[in-house]
Amino acid sequence: MKFLLDQDVYASTARFLADLGHDVVRVAEIGLSQADDEDLLTTAGQQGRIFVTRDRDYGGLVFVKALGAGVLYLRMLPSTQDLVHKELERVLNTHGQEEIRKAFVVIEPDGHRFRKLPGN
Repeated sequence: MKFLLDQDVYASTARFLADLGHDVVRVAEIGLSQADDEDLLTTAGQQGRIFVTRDRDYGGLVFVKALGAGVLYLRMLPSTQDLVHKELERVLNTHGQEEIRKAFVVIEPDGHRFRKLPGN
């Protein structure tokens, strides 16, 4: 799968996804570390990437403003990284890229919630 990682995503998560064989790009690598949230979602959509963040504000953008990039929202702290990574891997093994690109997925240490984006 192809991912665009927000600046707040831990480096260990970037390594975790890359080690699983995924195509991972961090926003800083493409000069977007100062970009606003809407531009980041637009870029993810244009590049066919799933946006990965720890910022809960993206829920409003995809559901209220109907910005249609798939989002993986990681609800984790340094102390819960391993549990969230296990749940993240489970989500990626269960759902395909196109399915996730049409959803907002909240991933927590004890499970996940999968919600389709408007119009999907």
